[in-house]
Amino acid sequence: MTEYRTTTTEQTPAVRPTGARLAGRRFGRAALALAAVAGLGLAGAAAARAADGGATSGTASTPTCSPAALKTTFGRHLTGGMNHAGVVLTFRNLSGTTCALRGFPGVGLEDAAHRALPTHTHRGDTWYAGDPGTKTLLLKDGEAAEAVLAWTHVDAGTSEAVHASYLEITPPAATTHRTLAFPEWVDNGDLHVTALARHIDVSG
Repeated sequence: MTEYRTTTTEQTPAVRPTGARLAGRRFGRAALALAAVAGLGLAGAAAARAADGGATSGTASTPTCSPAALKTTFGRHLTGGMNHAGVVLTFRNLSGTTCALRGFPGVGLEDAAHRALPTHTHRGDTWYAGDPGTKTLLLKDGEAAEAVLAWTHVDAGTSEAVHASYLEITPPAATTHRTLAFPEWVDNGDLHVTALARHIDVSG
């Protein structure tokens, strides 16, 4: 059995690592570096998700505009097509805070006694404007959104036409409506309406 002697003037030489040990150390350092990079990547992804989540939750936390929060009026009246007529519907937020609108307004015809008349609503493009697509609109206090309503009146005064006195207008996601004077003949009770947008370019 070999004995190792140690004196005050001599030290035991350090054992040089073999090639296998050197490779192992290099691999370990590389693994640590990769782990650090991966950690940074995960942290960045987490931050990005947090940012996205904040934006999404901010939109989701905005209340839907209630009928009481909105002033619903007729804007520009549209003409120019033979037997075609239309109007821009305007929804202005007067709630004092930000609220959201998304989708199509509901519309319906009433007679002079406010009884519902046969109405067929067609959502999408109209004679005067293409449909802008469904988007969530965040309306600050005082801001407005609009939709385009169109119909024809070629059969005015015949059994194919509905003679209305009022128009029911229901904001998206609402169950109550506002009523505006609407003394119009509407063929077959057919109304065409676009989705709501900040602004819709119209012709006519």
